[in-house]
Amino acid sequence: MKQDIPGNSVAVVGLGYVGLPLALLAKRKGYSVVGVDIDQKKVDMINAGQAPFKDGRVAEDLHMLGLRATSDFSAIRDASIVVICVPTPVYENHLPDLRPVQGATEGIGPYIQKGQLIVLESTVNPGISESVVLPILEQLSSLRGGTDFYLAHVPERINPGDEKWNVENIPRVVGGLEETSLSIALAFYRSLLSAKVKPMGSLKEAEAVKVVENSFRDINIAFVNELAMSFAKLGIDVMQVIDGASTKPFAFLPHFPGCGVGGHCIPVDPYYLIDYAKKNGFHHEFLSLARHINGHMPAFAVECLIQGIEKKNIPIEGTKVAVLGLAYKPDIDDCRESPSYEVVKILKEKGFEVAVYDPHASAGSTVATLAEALVGAKAVFVATAHAEFRNMSPDMLIQSGVDVIMDGRNCLAKEKFLSAGLIYKGIGR
Repeated sequence: MKQDIPGNSVAVVGLGYVGLPLALLAKRKGYSVVGVDIDQKKVDMINAGQAPFKDGRVAEDLHMLGLRATSDFSAIRDASIVVICVPTPVYENHLPDLRPVQGATEGIGPYIQKGQLIVLESTVNPGISESVVLPILEQLSSLRGGTDFYLAHVPERINPGDEKWNVENIPRVVGGLEETSLSIALAFYRSLLSAKVKPMGSLKEAEAVKVVENSFRDINIAFVNELAMSFAKLGIDVMQVIDGASTKPFAFLPHFPGCGVGGHCIPVDPYYLIDYAKKNGFHHEFLSLARHINGHMPAFAVECLIQGIEKKNIPIEGTKVAVLGLAYKPDIDDCRESPSYEVVKILKEKGFEVAVYDPHASAGSTVATLAEALVGAKAVFVATAHAEFRNMSPDMLIQSGVDVIMDGRNCLAKEKFLSAGLIYKGIGR
């Protein structure tokens, strides 16, 4: 049964890296859009046409299109479609933290109207839409899901800083509470996207897609990280091996090692599946091991740095290390779950003096420039492959008195730094 979109108005709850680009896309496509966020500072910036994070397309769209934002959940009352795009982090013990999803659901619940479609884009483990979101909505609205209002899950897919793949051209999957929910959601997302929108058989299937695709990446990264730790002892350059294996045109997909895994998805989503399966009588040994391996990489990288320091007979206590990069990936300001923080923590525990510099995430930097970070530093730890760091020359480091470089992202030309007389350490190089 084909279902038309019930109206032309959209409310997006949560105006972060996922919700704000989606809200602006809907506005570009001709929808009347309101954004809702509990962060009043963010709301004020958006209403002033200012992007609350670094993203060229978001900044341009806000300037050209504008967007009405509010912290008042009652604004969703007039929307035909309400999309929840709030974070789904984990607690320190790695158990899923559903408080943002629950809070957003409780916020909109009293204002739901008959005929509205509610979409959850936040990444959750299978079953949350029906066991957590739906009961809250029904209780607070006194309406019935699938009859009075409709519910769908469309797991977010966005890659901050990617010039090719964006919120409009990445394929999506849709799950619905029942047939009408699915049909309306499909129609809405097909009106927004230039990419394929695939219907799933249930809400649980759609929820499972996101945790599976990010667990796939986590497992493969863990595999190459383990290879890197092994090859470091065997005298094999793991990057050369991966490059060689990539010549095979089938059955191999290159992943790359590093000093840790960050971002809002890969280091978080596997825990949602691990926890859900455990509650249902199954233990994910493979996923748990991958998380353990990837979680160990900051410590492994620091040990590699210490090996380089010891080759130069430099004392650890009081030696300055310049940690370059806080963001979890190159050339963006997103620091969520970044392993850089663990690197800094371990270095300080070992007795190093640490200076931190990130040209994109200035709020977390302890110095304002790369030159300032290098002053007095005997070692450099590249934790993020920002362009400014990839373009560093050996001469720049030598002139600053640096003796050791730890390339935590394998983003530098190893031979060039070695031939200049620097101690170069990489991840499995």
